[in-house]
Amino acid sequence: MLFTPPRKLLLSPSSKSGRIIVMGSKNFLLLKSPAAPATYACLHSLHDSSSSSSSSSSSSSSLRTFIFDSYTRKCSRLFASPKQLQLSCQRANGYSFTPYAALPIPRPISDVESLEKQFVDDKKLMILKQKLQEIGIDGSSCMPGQYNGLVCPSCKGGESKEKSLSLHVDEDGGAAVWTCFRAKCGWKGATRAFAGVNSTYSTMNRTKTKQPIRTITEESLGLEPLCSELLAYFAERMISGETLRRNAVMQKRTGDQIAIAFTYQRNGELVSCKYRDINKKFWQEANTEKVFYGLDDIKEASDVIIVEGEMDKLAMEEAGFKNCVSVPDGAPPKVSAKEVPAEEKDTKYQYLWNCKAYTEKASRIILATDADPPGQALAEELARRLGRERCWRIKWPKKNDTEYFKDANEVLMYMGPDALKEVIENAELYPIRGLFNFRDYFDEINDYYYQSLGFELGVSTGWRALNELYNVVPGELTIVTGVPNSGKSEWIDALLVNLNHSVGWKFALCSMENRVREHGRKLLEKHIKKPFFDVRYGERVERISTEELEQGKKWLSNSFSLIRCENDCLPSINWVLELARIAVLRHGVNGLVIDPYNELDHQRPPNQTETEYVSQMLTKVKRFAQHHSCHVWFVAHPRQLHNWIGGPPNMYDISGSAHFINKCDNGIVIHRNRDPDAGPMDLVQVCVRKVRNKVIGTIGDAYLSYNRVTGEYSDIDVTGLLSKHKRGP
Repeated sequence: MLFTPPRKLLLSPSSKSGRIIVMGSKNFLLLKSPAAPATYACLHSLHDSSSSSSSSSSSSSSLRTFIFDSYTRKCSRLFASPKQLQLSCQRANGYSFTPYAALPIPRPISDVESLEKQFVDDKKLMILKQKLQEIGIDGSSCMPGQYNGLVCPSCKGGESKEKSLSLHVDEDGGAAVWTCFRAKCGWKGATRAFAGVNSTYSTMNRTKTKQPIRTITEESLGLEPLCSELLAYFAERMISGETLRRNAVMQKRTGDQIAIAFTYQRNGELVSCKYRDINKKFWQEANTEKVFYGLDDIKEASDVIIVEGEMDKLAMEEAGFKNCVSVPDGAPPKVSAKEVPAEEKDTKYQYLWNCKAYTEKASRIILATDADPPGQALAEELARRLGRERCWRIKWPKKNDTEYFKDANEVLMYMGPDALKEVIENAELYPIRGLFNFRDYFDEINDYYYQSLGFELGVSTGWRALNELYNVVPGELTIVTGVPNSGKSEWIDALLVNLNHSVGWKFALCSMENRVREHGRKLLEKHIKKPFFDVRYGERVERISTEELEQGKKWLSNSFSLIRCENDCLPSINWVLELARIAVLRHGVNGLVIDPYNELDHQRPPNQTETEYVSQMLTKVKRFAQHHSCHVWFVAHPRQLHNWIGGPPNMYDISGSAHFINKCDNGIVIHRNRDPDAGPMDLVQVCVRKVRNKVIGTIGDAYLSYNRVTGEYSDIDVTGLLSKHKRGP
């Protein structure tokens, strides 16, 4: 026996035990490799004193090592080092120990482990490594109980040949798990020595056994001519016996059941066969070539029709179209979100590649698939592979007010061959994203001509002087500018009030220079035509009453939505347009005011000029206006004018970029007279400097009178007023 006083090991030479034991803990804790703190001891190679005299007999016995921790219970732990860890050990009187600092992180073990788990099962490990080798993983140098880095056999480590595969073999050598940490690979799996491989790429590095293509004949399949019952069945579906014979439609008996046999032929030879029973259940001959049904009928055809089922192919022939084929495998549930795979991996549509020599000669391919969602998904998948530029599509006629016919055979049955022929002759070009024809917009052009949508000619501003110059059209962008304190914002507010009164439009206001209460006051004064207060500017006029105020607040709430950034940061144009989009959808607003441009956040990339930024920003604003049929007024200040003599600025004077005038639909300059000698001080000049759409206006100047008390703008006889002012009193 071995007695261990605290921090000291004593070995009794009379011990007959083949085990070396250190006592002092409730459990015997088993070390996996010789390692212990320096204050303890680790016994490496002590021979049993009671063993046979032969040293070879002693060495052949299994050496089992137990250790006892003589520290207090809270320090009672096992320090186990990984296998093959090279530690420098010191020997003294036959003992060896390892310094504590060289030990790995301790692993606590709660219960006594069985001795069998401490030793690698060589048989298991050998079988496991053979299985790994079969799937491409070289585990010859991998040690059990460790994580090993290897080159992934799936992705080969990419261009850098990195060791991205992490392989862990269990301590007994009986199981392994692996994961490739390259994002483009991600291969992972697991296996046991005596179990199958569970892997995301279990067939990796194996040559897939490709079954040879069978040679079949009508005799080998047991096919026979159609019986009278099946001929009657086809007759009900408007398919004649002549069409059936030309397409070699036959039957096959299986016990008491008879199935329709659609024979697939290439160059007159049978290459495959598809069956259909009375319950509309389909199956095909295995290990046969995948081709179109009716392939020989498009051998030299420049126009090809592709349908979804064999019955539709036969129906097309009844309508006079023999240049028609059917897909062999039906339709997918939806269009794949992935790119079209390479030819050798495109298994679902392998029949397309097998028939490439036939389809590549066609200049026009009409996709007459079913009208249901899977049928339309099939048309898209075919167009992706055949090329949309040479594809056409058909629109099945209506069955009733709510339903459309599903396929060619249904049209033939209910409407006859002439109707089916008309459907094919009226096929239209397959849509290509971004490429259109005017016929796609004929309905919109008709609505424009008959003015059935409303506001095609624009909405009057409410001022006679502007009726010939500027009218408001949904979906356009108007840039408004003018020198400071010229009344740009006031004029837009008055315009909005007029539009609300005349046609009931609603608006979203992003006015960064106005406090909400002040903006509300200005709008209410224009709406009620009374001053908000009875002091200073309105002391001689009756102010808005409390009843009018309450009614006015309801009007504000119903007519306007506010877009405001409540924190200290500046709003970006994307933020404004997103909220405006919500206002259009939620509140039905017809117009958006962004006032002014310089109060927005205009952060741009370092390599982008202000001109480029303004161009992109205005493009976003115009797209928003057009998409949501919402008119946008955008206020932009002119840059600092040198040697200004009091006249209205030009649109090209706007600070930032000439794109403000280049990209807008309408450009307006608001100018207030500041020279008493030039005319009345309440005279406002509205300079229409750009009108893209001649239907709604033209370039010119209009004059309005501004009422400072109520904020209203009104028409005046400007000709008489100016001539009178020039003549003097």
